[in-house]
Amino acid sequence: MKQICDGEKLNRMFVRLAHEVIERNDGTENVVLLGIQRSGVAVAERLRRELARIEGVCPPTGALDITLYRDDLLRGGNMEQNLTLIDFSVDGKCVVLCDDVFQTGRTVRAAISAVLALGRPSRIQFLVIADRGRRQLPFAADYAGKNVSAEEDEKVFVRLLVPDGDETAGIWIEEKNKII
Repeated sequence: MKQICDGEKLNRMFVRLAHEVIERNDGTENVVLLGIQRSGVAVAERLRRELARIEGVCPPTGALDITLYRDDLLRGGNMEQNLTLIDFSVDGKCVVLCDDVFQTGRTVRAAISAVLALGRPSRIQFLVIADRGRRQLPFAADYAGKNVSAEEDEKVFVRLLVPDGDETAGIWIEEKNKII
């Protein structure tokens, strides 16, 4: 595995992303954060803490399960459902969808459908930590922590820094098997 961003850079990335969200939305008064289950929930929580530190107010934050909105649901396979935990209305709000890695656009398409089933937000924005740029659908992140160049068969993943100072925090690429 190859680390392309360490925990310190990841911390700075969250500060920058929080400032971008604040600037683009003239504060956080009308902003709600939805983490896409499962990895996006930790991203939304981390962003919420940073926004609260900067603005002094915690935006409402929830977890969004998109399983039933996926376009591959009918193909079978083991689709584990997670909980949607949202105790606020999205009506008239700027919903910031949060995820760890942006790959094909299929997850964000499903997430948009799931949000629209909950209500009518004023707008939906998408924040991602690592953007692979391998689109299958015409979506783009409004906020991207880092653009990552990886081969199609390489896996990109994000490990968030935990309070005990986890040394493995950052963005990683699991390299494909190489024959020497």
